[in-house]
Amino acid sequence: MQILNKPKRKFIQVYVTGGTFDKEYNFITGELFFKDTHLTSMFDRGRCTLDIDVKTLMMIDSLEMSEMDRENIVRNCEFCSSNMILITHGTDTMEITAQSLAQSDKLKDKTIVLTGAMIPYAFGTSSDGFFNLGNALAFVQVLRPGVYISMNGRFFNWDNVHKNRETGYFEYKVKMA
Repeated sequence: MQILNKPKRKFIQVYVTGGTFDKEYNFITGELFFKDTHLTSMFDRGRCTLDIDVKTLMMIDSLEMSEMDRENIVRNCEFCSSNMILITHGTDTMEITAQSLAQSDKLKDKTIVLTGAMIPYAFGTSSDGFFNLGNALAFVQVLRPGVYISMNGRFFNWDNVHKNRETGYFEYKVKMA
């Protein structure tokens, strides 16, 4: 009897780490907090037909992310069987996590896109989260292997992006001559 090799499942692995993307608003205290990720309902609302696996790694503000948390993200990406990985992440330290991912030799054949939001998805139509998620899903499917950040309708190589804290937009780093 001949055993046929089963074709490898082609799917997008989505890792949730928290960040503004998934924050909720307490109308009484005015504080932001974490409950559950909004991603599953966002994929449903967007009528997404892609093969996606969502896994929550943590639900924290990126300013509270430790090196151990970043190592957890890197290890999950290294052991992931998909070569397309999307990570939702807080925007304040997204560049640091992207650098940690780019330094792993085990991730050279994978396309990894980090995205986030400046305004929580729970705030409705004023949030940029839905837009950023859709863009990141498209980019993770078409970009060459590498580590990228996708925000504001654009993608950036991990080593040529920064968050402009005055405007709230991600932009290319200015290269000095």
